Amino acid sequence: MEEAYRTILKSIGEDLSREGLLETPARAAAAMQHLMQGYRQNIDDVIEGALFDAYTDEIILVKDIELYSMCEHHLLPFLGKCHVGYIPGRKIIGLSKVARIVDIFARRLQVQERLTKQIAEALMERLDPAGVAVVIEAQHLCMMMRGVEKQNSVMKTSCLLGAFRENAGTRAEFFALIK
Repeated sequence: MEEAYRTILKSIGEDLSREGLLETPARAAAAMQHLMQGYRQNIDDVIEGALFDAYTDEIILVKDIELYSMCEHHLLPFLGKCHVGYIPGRKIIGLSKVARIVDIFARRLQVQERLTKQIAEALMERLDPAGVAVVIEAQHLCMMMRGVEKQNSVMKTSCLLGAFRENAGTRAEFFALIK
């Protein structure tokens, strides 16, 4: 990966012997490994021991989970926040584990639409809840720094499963809670 960064830097006309760039290929490779750590993480390992008996059948919401991901089309970041709600079946999950699941999928090359669905489906599969709802609001540097260069655009995506898809009242309650 370091060699690939050296090639990129040479290709844009940089001098790799310049003081500020001497360690850049190694730093960039380490940064990319960190940004893509979701490929090396397993959701089941993360949630192991963090499932507990449910004492409620109401919406559990984790709101404003910050996320950072990389657009698979331009290798530029997108960042924003994720809201995750679920209605337990027999189990609830430890609070921090919801944020960790968001990070596992966000720390991969992504498109926001797929990221939203992956988070919802992972929770639905592992918790067997009555429903899961995920909304992501993000700004994409590929749209801000290049192309149309629109600085204030925000993309919003949602994935509603189970009761959130089937019941208009449940869906409305979730969207009211994330406002």
